[in-house]
Amino acid sequence: MGAILCCAVVLVLAKDFVKPAAKPAATYALHDQHSDESVAAAIDPYDDPEKAQIFNVKWAEEGFLPIFLVVTNDGDQPISMSGMKAQLITSHRDKISAATNDELYRRLSHVNASGPKYPVPFPRTKVKGAVGKKALDEMDAAQFTAKAVEPHSTQAGFVFFDVTGISSPLEGARFYLTGLRDEKGSELLYFEIPFQK
Repeated sequence: MGAILCCAVVLVLAKDFVKPAAKPAATYALHDQHSDESVAAAIDPYDDPEKAQIFNVKWAEEGFLPIFLVVTNDGDQPISMSGMKAQLITSHRDKISAATNDELYRRLSHVNASGPKYPVPFPRTKVKGAVGKKALDEMDAAQFTAKAVEPHSTQAGFVFFDVTGISSPLEGARFYLTGLRDEKGSELLYFEIPFQK
């Protein structure tokens, strides 16, 4: 009986999500460094169960691949991230954009309609499904949300890709990062990072 109570307490006190501490982007195995622009971008895929233990949400079961994105600005001017676009291009040339908050929420809510259906104008369908507070907090804490990378600093967070139905999404894939701008508003050269292990 005591063991069952202990297990129940452990489940109730499930860990809170803690985002990994970011190192400078150039120190990661998978990175692209633009020395002339003094900016580097790196990625660290959380595609194995051991690494994925930091999350409470089982992203792989939901069809998402979390990738830790790190951007380091070694220059003297800030870099704008407000127009950032992250994209995963598979070996079959499928282009997958990073999931939006709405797409993550929709998948996690497992929305389904039940009850009798009536023709318009009398919809009587009850929609079930909601995302728990812990999952919402994790989504907010995990995602890459920085709007800028200040001089001589690093920003990091997760981007999530919907890889439903793709058996080996990283095999032969490439990660592209575009939309970063310098202090004058000029777009930086895109970052291309192949997934090689």
